[in-house]
Amino acid sequence: MQKIINKTQLEIIQGDITKLEVDAIVNAAGSTLVMGGGVAGAILRAGGNEIQEECYKLAPIKAGEAVITTAGKLKAKRVIHAVGPRWGEGEEEKKLSDAILNSLKLADEHGLKSIAFPAISTGIFGCPKEWAAKVMLKATIDYLKGKTSLEKVIFCLFSESDYKLWCEILDEINV
Repeated sequence: MQKIINKTQLEIIQGDITKLEVDAIVNAAGSTLVMGGGVAGAILRAGGNEIQEECYKLAPIKAGEAVITTAGKLKAKRVIHAVGPRWGEGEEEKKLSDAILNSLKLADEHGLKSIAFPAISTGIFGCPKEWAAKVMLKATIDYLKGKTSLEKVIFCLFSESDYKLWCEILDEINV
């Protein structure tokens, strides 16, 4: 599913984020930037240890912040590591919005044209999937209404059920 926001293509797909040929993929990171399980583990396995080595030099970062590293052996050119909130820690909406906005800003600052996000904070961080989808899509759409050099923003969902949920939510949003 896709929509055009102020010249930028916003797309929702189902698949493996580590296989995408985009300028940057976003890692759903923890504040220590140690790439263990979930999306981070998949990125580490596909991209190699050089990504983790760069992360060690940039850690720690706080929820809502983002940093950029090499992408190692991935098809993507860069990895943006964004820390989302843990459900119940407080200010979850602000922290998740900030994680998205800071990732998009980093992409623009580095002249990137395409970026792909996973469903940040919906795994072990425990945020409800529907809530996270609404927050992430709203933050992205609001950002794309401003000045950006991004040509494509992708939300890559691993499961079919997550993909369908995100498509339903994007369909409900007036843009």
